[in-house]
Amino acid sequence: MSDADADAEPEQADDLPSSDEEWRERLTDEEYRILRERGTEPKFSGEFLEVDDEGEFTCAGCGAVLFSTDQQFESGHGWPSFTDVLEDGNVETELDTRHGRERTEVLCAECGGHLGHVFDDGPDPTGKRYCINSAALDFESDDE
Repeated sequence: MSDADADAEPEQADDLPSSDEEWRERLTDEEYRILRERGTEPKFSGEFLEVDDEGEFTCAGCGAVLFSTDQQFESGHGWPSFTDVLEDGNVETELDTRHGRERTEVLCAECGGHLGHVFDDGPDPTGKRYCINSAALDFESDDE
């Protein structure tokens, strides 16, 4: 999210950009590539791969609360990983058949931004590994 938007309240659905041009103005180039073009950041490069503070991860596109550090774990796969979403309905999933294989894509339910993918090889209690791009997220520390 741009510096101007960093201190703003989470966006409401009616405040979301309605055009590609507006999304480009709101997001950094990297955020746009990942959230709007379904890109992926390089392995082990993300800002939120290791987070020491307790808090919540929000969508960089719209501010919707998505994940918590309570669900984050070290998967060794190179992207921030979570066992579950913070609240049901905050993300949507759909089949992704790009790159010659089937995966389950994870999207922000509020703005439709691409977050990453979810796999069935995570730890208990869910057995899920939400593999999420750092550039698709912002972090709000409980200490702030």
